[in-house]
Amino acid sequence: MRARKIEIIGIQGIPDIQKDMDIGEIIVDASRRMGLELRNGDIIVVSHIIVSKAEGRVVNLVDVEPSEFARKVAGESGKDPRHVELVLRESRRIVRMRRGLIISETVNRIVCANAGVDLSNVGVGKAAMLPLDPDLSAKKIRDRIRELAEVDVAVIVSDTHGRPLRNGAVNIAIGCSGIEPLLDRRGEVDMYGRKLTSKIICIADELASAAELVLGQADEKIPVAIIRGYVYKPSETPAKVIPRREEDDLFL
Repeated sequence: MRARKIEIIGIQGIPDIQKDMDIGEIIVDASRRMGLELRNGDIIVVSHIIVSKAEGRVVNLVDVEPSEFARKVAGESGKDPRHVELVLRESRRIVRMRRGLIISETVNRIVCANAGVDLSNVGVGKAAMLPLDPDLSAKKIRDRIRELAEVDVAVIVSDTHGRPLRNGAVNIAIGCSGIEPLLDRRGEVDMYGRKLTSKIICIADELASAAELVLGQADEKIPVAIIRGYVYKPSETPAKVIPRREEDDLFL
């Protein structure tokens, strides 16, 4: 049975995250200051930018030496060549380059713009790269919350991505722990008795997108949200199962 009521609560009081800060402890403490005690079954959605900061995935652009190819691409696109260089370093393959936009597949198989290298909410002259292993990042946060608050929650690490053939970006799950990211409804029947043959829902992406309604996307003052009331299937299946395989890509 699905939940009849779902709450989405933005966690206030998260500090400006620096390298080696304990994200799990910060979430527990901030929740308690708000008068919230984390509960079993809560889903914690964490913006990847604070995870990247804590894991030291932030670089000063002044320390980046762009290659000749990066300079060429930057000259054609108007981008900072140092930014382009970081995008190339974080990519295992370039999917598309057009009108200044670089779509690539990252080293951890996430297809997105600019390999997820972000210049916003990280400081002037700096760039943040995606966590090297977002699923492991989610597990570490989850384990730390369990240790400190003695509750079993699910954790989703999210990022904002554009979509083919649709205007506007939405939050998606790039890492998760404690929740089955895909809901396979094949074999069920609809309200008219028709058997479903292809319906697989990405629950992790839906939850990440819902959390974005309260996350501080413009200034990251609220980079963490609690989703409470949704009944999910506990699982250790990683979010890395979500991206389609290259051979199954419908847009290549």
